[in-house]
Amino acid sequence: MEITGRGKSTVYHHIKDTPLSATKQKQIAKESSVRAIALAATRKGVAARPFTPFSVWTPQRVLLVAHLIFDGEIMRSKCIYHNRSAALRDRVTTLMRELYQYPPSLNTNTKTGVTRVQFFNVALAVFLHTKATELLESIELAPRVQKKEFLRAFFDDEGCMDFRPQSAKRTIRGYQNDQQILSCIKDLLQDFSIEAQVRKPNEVVIAGKENLLQFQKTINFSKGVCINPNRTNSIWKKNLEKRQLLTMAIDSYQS
Repeated sequence: MEITGRGKSTVYHHIKDTPLSATKQKQIAKESSVRAIALAATRKGVAARPFTPFSVWTPQRVLLVAHLIFDGEIMRSKCIYHNRSAALRDRVTTLMRELYQYPPSLNTNTKTGVTRVQFFNVALAVFLHTKATELLESIELAPRVQKKEFLRAFFDDEGCMDFRPQSAKRTIRGYQNDQQILSCIKDLLQDFSIEAQVRKPNEVVIAGKENLLQFQKTINFSKGVCINPNRTNSIWKKNLEKRQLLTMAIDSYQS
């Protein structure tokens, strides 16, 4: 992305056939966690900005941690969220205030328009890394309202509304390299009576009028989350909310 100045979806198309193995991904996650814990331990007794941990999941906490999973990074000394959407960046910043009262550092890539929202705190990063693992392991058994927020974060971050009137193509697609997460998303959608297909190597697809209507009714894209009009393969070339494009796609069906 830094070299070409293109968005991650465009770049991924050219590198998708060389994914990291599951073993390598687990190794990286484990090494990152070990380093974070070790670094946090070295700071014992040193004054640091406090944060408020939690043990009970709420819809808002699910939404926050899910955003960090899908369009973020939980590193050894910081938590990062990166997105073009001001609405989503503001949401993550607001949700984080429940845990951490200090403002994030912001850095915008002038080529892509993506802003990095960064929270620097070793102990916070260690805690949220643990909670992210916990969330992925428990979300399929969580209450319905928490499942909804998890799905909303996924499709806001990783989803797109593909509507092409000339070819009558109407699909919602979500991208994720982790096959277990894709399978989880498919199962969670089924809990909301939304049929979806996992298409290897990296996407979940929702198609058909009834499925699109059910998605609109129960999940939907969030207000203010727009498509990227500057993508080379964009047919709209203007700012449109994803939820608006979904409505246009549903309305285009012959009654």
